[in-house]
Amino acid sequence: MNEIFDDSTLTEIAHLICGDETPLLYRKGYEIAAFFQRAGWDDVPEYDGTPRHKWTLDLLRERQEDGTDDARRAVLRLANRLEYYNQQQEYQAMLKRLNEILVLDGRRVGEDGGQPVLVRCEAGFEDEVRQLRQVELKVSVTEVVSDPELAATVQLRLDEARICYHHGAYTSAVIMLGSLLEGVLAHAAQTRAAGVRMPKPMRNMGLKDFLDFAYDNEWIEHDAKLASELIRQCRNLVHPLAEKQNGHSPNRDTLDMCWPVVNATLNDLAATAATPPAPPSPRASADQARGRNPNTAAQRPTPASVARRRPGGGTTAGT
Repeated sequence: MNEIFDDSTLTEIAHLICGDETPLLYRKGYEIAAFFQRAGWDDVPEYDGTPRHKWTLDLLRERQEDGTDDARRAVLRLANRLEYYNQQQEYQAMLKRLNEILVLDGRRVGEDGGQPVLVRCEAGFEDEVRQLRQVELKVSVTEVVSDPELAATVQLRLDEARICYHHGAYTSAVIMLGSLLEGVLAHAAQTRAAGVRMPKPMRNMGLKDFLDFAYDNEWIEHDAKLASELIRQCRNLVHPLAEKQNGHSPNRDTLDMCWPVVNATLNDLAATAATPPAPPSPRASADQARGRNPNTAAQRPTPASVARRRPGGGTTAGT
């Protein structure tokens, strides 16, 4: 099915193709014709000297009226990095403006395998549509998960969640996020909790248990624990009956709230993993070897304790 754009959208797209405003990439008339050819258009006419914006808009309107998918091809070529060799500033400015235009028409530019794609979204103003990750992921998965095979699995789920997000599969995306969050927290409990009593056998623990355990052991901060409750609730929508009872399906807003929580939790886990426990002092180690309690040995003697160590165990007057 061909993409049909509102005429006001086509008008703004034509401005972006022409690039009349800085820092957009400026294209001369013949360069616009070449642009349409690179977009996969057939039978592109030569530029005839008409004002560039009018010529570009007329072509976009004509192709859409003819029932071709050329307008979509032009948009995707406009969002293709190959059009902006060594011109990153121009590309970023164009993409921001393009999404501001498209979101009013219920679309936005996403990526699939590094290539631009058009995805449906809730129509609105761009400043109403929150960006994907308000909290930046500052670490790699391998800094959080020491098992290489598990790290690869977690990274794959993170990538798949991102693909689902870009294609509007928000329920699938939030389920992926909840799954990888539980996986990394379970790994932390398994690898860090030596000598720490678990609240229950790991096989019986769920995401809430792992979140509580991680917070109690100061592996994650309080904000990450509280905010992760949203992910836990949404992850339970893997069961269709739960979604029916809840009466709400995850949307883009849901993901825009959940994703920063995952990033914050991974950042916290990496930060706490990098801080090894303080080694015991030599004296404490020696006391433990003799079977003494190092805390008791460190206490100052009191008059009563000295008296108890005297022969007979009694106390003297005046003490």
